[in-house]
Amino acid sequence: MTLTSQALRVPPRTLFLVAMSSLIALMFVPTNAFTAELKQIEVYKSPTCGCCKDWITHLQHNGFKVTAHDTLDMQTVKQQHGVAAQFQSCHTAIIDGYVIEGHVPANDIKRLLREHPMVQGLAVPGMPQGAPGMETGLKQPYNVLTIQGDHSRVYSHY
Repeated sequence: MTLTSQALRVPPRTLFLVAMSSLIALMFVPTNAFTAELKQIEVYKSPTCGCCKDWITHLQHNGFKVTAHDTLDMQTVKQQHGVAAQFQSCHTAIIDGYVIEGHVPANDIKRLLREHPMVQGLAVPGMPQGAPGMETGLKQPYNVLTIQGDHSRVYSHY
């Protein structure tokens, strides 16, 4: 039996269903490195800070692979990474060349890595109650800021 053009004809409804199935399947294919593998983040913190440990746990629960570095000289770490005084908090992290200062939620870090804005990094200045790692039952409104030198913009608000 030879194949003719009649034998290869596929009804339009079948073509539509195959096309839609393919599109749905593509929705589940990883589209960036974050979903394909754990993202490595380096966290610099005081060895005695409990909220820093809680923030690290928050990152791990959200798919980050954390390497923690205990140091008694956080000021030097912040200076080395150019974190201006008005943005400083208790810990400093580095991921893909970005600085993450303070209790920044994991979802904002993931967004930063997806969008790749031209900024130095993200910061949550101070230690606001209710931020990841600072869950005490109280909640203060706070902003996640993009930082670039001495300048900042609101990236997210909680």
